[in-house]
Amino acid sequence: MRAALRLADGLDLFSRAIGLGARWLAVLLVLVQFLVVVLRYVWGSSFVWMQESVVYVHAALFMLAIGYAYLIDAHVRVDFFYGRWSERTKAWCDLIGIVVTVLPFCWLLWWASWGYVERSFRLGEGPMARGGLPLQPYLKALILVMASLLALQALSIAIRAVAVITGRAETLFPQKQTLSA
Repeated sequence: MRAALRLADGLDLFSRAIGLGARWLAVLLVLVQFLVVVLRYVWGSSFVWMQESVVYVHAALFMLAIGYAYLIDAHVRVDFFYGRWSERTKAWCDLIGIVVTVLPFCWLLWWASWGYVERSFRLGEGPMARGGLPLQPYLKALILVMASLLALQALSIAIRAVAVITGRAETLFPQKQTLSA
């Protein structure tokens, strides 16, 4: 179990690094959107590539931060019952949820998206609009990255859930921190 918990620590460290790096995309998103608005309404000008970059940065922000959101327990959950449960009951609930929903969802997303992403790279898919960014295959590849990041973090939480259930750990989210950490 020690080795599994070390693996979970490593996965948590990886998710934290990706999440803390991805948060800077929020700053970039605001700045680029601000520039798009200023260009349009002050100078009456616009660039398609700049408008498309808002879509790319927005997608990257949310798809790269998914594992981190799960790590810090910031995902959507109905806490009406869950909040009152013991750590062991929460661990059982999370473990069952991971095995029944999260990991199958990640697998389904990979399975359904692989051909879509592969075809985009094979065809050398261009920009969404004339004058846009020629990065569409990479945008689509973020679907696979997102599924992978979510699956890795789910594996970490599953390991921790087993540790809580077997009495080898006290809590499911030992390093729960906010974005300001």
